[in-house]
Amino acid sequence: MMKHLLVAVAMLITYQAQAQFTFDVESGLAFQGYNNVRIPNQGGTSFNFTRDFDAKGLVIPFRLRVGYTFNEKNHIFGLFAPLNVNYEGAAPFDIAFQNSTFGEGENIDGFYKFNSYRLTYRRDIVSTDRWVVGIGFTAKIRDASVRLTSENGTADRKDDVGFVPLLHLFTAYQLPGCTLFLEGDGLAGGPGRAFDFFLGGKLPVYSKLDLKAGYRILEGGADVDEVYNFTLINFASIGLILTL
Repeated sequence: MMKHLLVAVAMLITYQAQAQFTFDVESGLAFQGYNNVRIPNQGGTSFNFTRDFDAKGLVIPFRLRVGYTFNEKNHIFGLFAPLNVNYEGAAPFDIAFQNSTFGEGENIDGFYKFNSYRLTYRRDIVSTDRWVVGIGFTAKIRDASVRLTSENGTADRKDDVGFVPLLHLFTAYQLPGCTLFLEGDGLAGGPGRAFDFFLGGKLPVYSKLDLKAGYRILEGGADVDEVYNFTLINFASIGLILTL
C-alpha cells in the first residue's frame, strides 16, 4: 500500500513539474468602426452609435486571462473581457427602440455593454523550434446590453445573455529575442458571427515576464427577431504575460 502511495505521489509531482500557469493582462485603446443597432429587428429604427452619437471619453479595454498548460501541448484558458462604451448626443431622427420612441433632437445618453466570459481548450498540432500551431474550441458566454436614456426621462434597454461556441486558432513564429503570434476565436454562420483576433508579438522583459503588443480586432453581432446589432472595434493593445 505504501509503495503504491509513493508511486502516486511521485507521478503527481512529475505531472505538476510539467504543468505551467500563465497570467495574461491586456489593455490599450479602442477605436470604433461601427455599432449598428435596430431593436426590435422588425419595427425598430436603425441607427449607428458611432455615426449618430459621440463616444463619451476614451474607451480603455481590460482583459484578464488565466492559462494552464499540461503535457506541453495542451492548454486551457479562462478569459474575462469586459467592454463598456458610453455615448451622448442629439437624436438625428426619431428612434423607435424596444418599447419607447426617442424624438428627433432629444439629447440622448447611450450605453453599450458587451462583456465576454470564455473557456478555451487548445491542442498544439505543430511544435518545432520555430513554429507552433494550435487549434481548439471556445465556450463563450456573452453578457450584452444596449440602453438609451433621453433628457426628458424616457429610458429603455435590451439585455441579452447567451452561449456562443467558437473555434480557436493559434500560430506563433519564434524570432531571435521575440515571438510573433496570431491568436483568436471566431465563427460565422446562421443568424450571426463573432471574431476576436490578436496579431502582434511578445518579448521577455524579466524572468518569466513577457511584454506583448499588437493589434486586436473585435467584430460580430446577431440578426434575429429581437435584435439586430453588429459591431466593429479595433484595439491598439499592450499587456504583460507572467509564466509560473
